[in-house]
Amino acid sequence: MIRVLVNGALGRMGSEVCKKVYSEADLELVGAVDIKEGTVHLGDGVKVTTDLVAAIEAAKPDVVVDFTRPDVVMGNLRKMLPLGVHAVVGTTGFSDADLKEVDELARKHNTSLLIAPNFALGAVVMMKLACEAAKYFPHVEIIEKHHDNKLDAPSGTAIITAQKIAEVRKAMHQGNPDEKETMAGVRGADYEGMKIHSVRLPGYVASQEVIFGGQGETLKISTDPINRECYMPGVALGCRKIVDQVGLVYGLDKLL
Repeated sequence: MIRVLVNGALGRMGSEVCKKVYSEADLELVGAVDIKEGTVHLGDGVKVTTDLVAAIEAAKPDVVVDFTRPDVVMGNLRKMLPLGVHAVVGTTGFSDADLKEVDELARKHNTSLLIAPNFALGAVVMMKLACEAAKYFPHVEIIEKHHDNKLDAPSGTAIITAQKIAEVRKAMHQGNPDEKETMAGVRGADYEGMKIHSVRLPGYVASQEVIFGGQGETLKISTDPINRECYMPGVALGCRKIVDQVGLVYGLDKLL
């Protein structure tokens, strides 16, 4: 039995994680933390507290699942990893320096953390297919579409997709070399010559399309989550497998 505490338990993702953990025979929901107190209404109810360190010390979880905010997640990890717990993190917005810091912190305290920009298995497969396609179609643009309450852009999924494509594709300039933006930013962000575009609108969950262009044809690879339940098998998998790791694991594909 793996003991799990959920941080951000009253949020949209956090509440889904609580339900998933509660429903799994080998996972036990032992604690819940959020910025406000409340109750997770599962079984006899799980009290939600506001002090992460106190909750960890009281519940003694094996894993803390963090679905909070980009502006607080590093502070959370600096608190939890020295306590010897493993972490499964769905919050995005990490810099390279952040990733280096938490990897060193986890190794120092002989623990581990999974940071996954996307827990949907469809997104993992999309990235693998995109890397294969990039070997033959080097001209590529990424369009990611999220709900309008998302705080960071581009999404972590778009960033890791671009990073993985760049591993199999040489950096190159796309489009006309004399191209000029008559409106700043209209061509999107640039990563190794790839363009990344972010859409923020009500109605989206976390869709992404990778478009490849070739002579006389285009190829599109996309993922379109219907609701947040699609992330839960990946979260459960992360909880089960991260306890056997040391240091940072970046991307759910590393545990598949």
